[in-house]
Amino acid sequence: MIKHIVCFKLKDNSPQECEKAAEILRSMEGNVPLLRGIEVGVDFLHSPRSYDVILQVMLDDEKALDDYQKDEYHCSVVKEHMHRVAETSVAIDYFL
Repeated sequence: MIKHIVCFKLKDNSPQECEKAAEILRSMEGNVPLLRGIEVGVDFLHSPRSYDVILQVMLDDEKALDDYQKDEYHCSVVKEHMHRVAETSVAIDYFL
């Protein structure tokens, strides 16, 4: 199993924009069949080092991670939106 985690800082980190981004990330459930689990959260502390939204997904293996990165829904809906609204992001992928 692999866990893929991405933290996003949004250009506009208002509560409305953070929740909109979170909903778009959550929309992968049921639309991206490779996912074995998904969690999305919105930061509430808003400290200088905080990121605004976190995505955590579980995938079977490295091939599934590679296929996920190319998934049509992930690319055309989720990545397109997040690249438009994110100021920056950081990611980590690791084996469970």
